[in-house]
Amino acid sequence: MKIIIVGGGIAGCAAYLELQKHLPKPAGSDDHQIVIYEAYNTDLDVTADQRAEEHTHSSTLLVGGGLGIAPNGLNVLKRLDEDLLKDIVRGGYVTATSNMKNKNGWPLFSMSSACTDNETENPRNLHMVATSRHAFWRALRVRVPSEHIINKRICGVVAQSDAKNLIHFADGSSSVEADLVIGADGVRSTARRALFPNAKEDPYPPNYEGLVGVGGFIPSEEVKGLVEPGSMNFIFGGNGFFGYFFSESDKQAKNRDSPYNVSEPGESLAWWSTYEIEKCPDRETLDMADVTQQLRKRHATWKEPVVQKVLQSLSVQNLYPTWTSPALATWQRDGVVLVGDAAHALPPSSGQGSSQALEDVEALALFLAHYMRKGGAVKDTAEVRKKAINAAAKSYMALRQPHVKAISDFAKNTQESKRQMGIIKEYSMYAFMKLMGKSFYQSFSQF
Repeated sequence: MKIIIVGGGIAGCAAYLELQKHLPKPAGSDDHQIVIYEAYNTDLDVTADQRAEEHTHSSTLLVGGGLGIAPNGLNVLKRLDEDLLKDIVRGGYVTATSNMKNKNGWPLFSMSSACTDNETENPRNLHMVATSRHAFWRALRVRVPSEHIINKRICGVVAQSDAKNLIHFADGSSSVEADLVIGADGVRSTARRALFPNAKEDPYPPNYEGLVGVGGFIPSEEVKGLVEPGSMNFIFGGNGFFGYFFSESDKQAKNRDSPYNVSEPGESLAWWSTYEIEKCPDRETLDMADVTQQLRKRHATWKEPVVQKVLQSLSVQNLYPTWTSPALATWQRDGVVLVGDAAHALPPSSGQGSSQALEDVEALALFLAHYMRKGGAVKDTAEVRKKAINAAAKSYMALRQPHVKAISDFAKNTQESKRQMGIIKEYSMYAFMKLMGKSFYQSFSQF
């Protein structure tokens, strides 16, 4: 079977590894051919600080410096490769507690970020891992052979019911065929257009949510004694949102590669702020000095001590507008299947973007392996392959689509707390979160 993955980011690399792990080998024929096409350079010798627009957007700080991998996502990584999980944890910081506060530093509520059984604490429960997008991507990318990643831009995908699917290239070179095409190419997916061939324009264009996040790092020493080790902190106000967490473990910490243990923090604290802005910023004309000045002005009256520490030594190092995609009518068509942001770009407030992408690729790989065995795909005929792929794609979508929709609906509600609001609405939000917050967020933890 020939499989082409469009996009070499987190979802694309994870899809490659899941398929290699789970697909049964066809009897009497060569192994499956799995190739990733990525428009940008994924050279591992290029560091995160050196990356620019000509390098892959999937691994650069230009699309957001940090992310959280929730326990459900960590469990996917654990099932895939425990050494991979350790590498990812080692590159980030384990957080066991989520603290919600208001802009004055008043606590609203706290909750465990670990998976728990019937609310009973268990030392073997996975916590959340906060990490940089680049470190997460790199741990996956290093496990994909470089010869299986082709640096080439795709300009079109054609899904065919009675033949192999076609991949067209922007440079005009010869098209290639594939039994299965996996679209892991993000919110502006090219592969997605194959699912709606009769539409003259993209029927599901990405939507700018009117929210922009900025972020950076400060030395941990500057907030010594102010931040609880192993905590993820969320600060709410009437004119924006602020968050912070330690971004790494102490390099001498004994269990820094374990997702079950909180280590002593390392040298830096990561922070981010989200605020409402009507027009999406243009990176080419963006004045970062002006962004920094606006951020200081926006949070000048906030009394939360860590926010004030950040503002004193402020250096904005990344900026990421919030883009989402409308709910698609389908995620698959005749052997073209979408995963991750290509299928469902979730609001950042979900805390589930990367974890849902990991669940997507695991589910798709397992369903495909199941139907290949069930359909006798060991015969490795084109007809058997097509039937197995279509059955797997339909089962994958039936399982994943309702689940992701529930997460998206929840996240859209929580996202509203990051928009500009009047003082009455602001303090009503605090009261609601203090009274109902824990049960409200625990309902989300089931995801």
